[in-house]
Amino acid sequence: MDIQGKVVVVTGAGSGIGRALARKFAEAGAKAVIAADIDLAGAEDTAKAYGGPAMRCDVSSEASILALIEETEAKHGPIALFCSNAGILTLGGPEAPDEEWRRIIDINVMAHIWAARHLVPLMAARGGGYFLNTASAAGLLSQVGSMPYAVTKHAAVAVAEWLALTYGDQGIGVSVLCPQAVRSKMTAGHEEGVASLDGMLEPEPVAEACLRAVEAETFLVLPHTEVLTYMRNKAENYDRWIGGMRKLNRRFGGRVEGR
Repeated sequence: MDIQGKVVVVTGAGSGIGRALARKFAEAGAKAVIAADIDLAGAEDTAKAYGGPAMRCDVSSEASILALIEETEAKHGPIALFCSNAGILTLGGPEAPDEEWRRIIDINVMAHIWAARHLVPLMAARGGGYFLNTASAAGLLSQVGSMPYAVTKHAAVAVAEWLALTYGDQGIGVSVLCPQAVRSKMTAGHEEGVASLDGMLEPEPVAEACLRAVEAETFLVLPHTEVLTYMRNKAENYDRWIGGMRKLNRRFGGRVEGR
């Protein structure tokens, strides 16, 4: 997909990966890049760097995502690329309170589904479009210390897979971002944690990897290339892989971070 002259929306654009994505797509020649975040001040700060618009969006609300889509299309034109990037981390296992499970499911999973629910028909009617969904290496592997994060990021990968295989023939492309640790508010204070074993990346090279993936229409975006080896190890011998993850759990079980 050629970004030149396109309308792009980025959720979670107030900081971290989202901020870097918005700025990268603006640099690549997008017609408009809408920086959206529940933190409107953060989104506005992001958008100032390239003179673009900012909007408040609470991705835990379908109505808020729909409003973002409708207002963007009314003011700036058809959305060509929707970056469903916002996400949160909840620690713990099955004992985590139901309200925390519901919130992380809404933000890490349903937000992708709601965006697709309202954009797929529009994109299909005009011959195509693109989704860039941020998941995590935890969605391909797992997350020591956080069952909610592991479960929702696995689901986020599944959402992206399903969209790609179902709507690809209608011209709709999908990429899914699956990094390990990236410097952000979520990873602050966890620089020595399990997801940082292969290094903590800055957001900018992650955004560059996403731009290249969208331009090449590559499904899986792995800024930490080691993740591909871990996936192969997992598929080759699941029991051995579980054993290795148990070792990591013994070492890092109480120290968790996501993307």
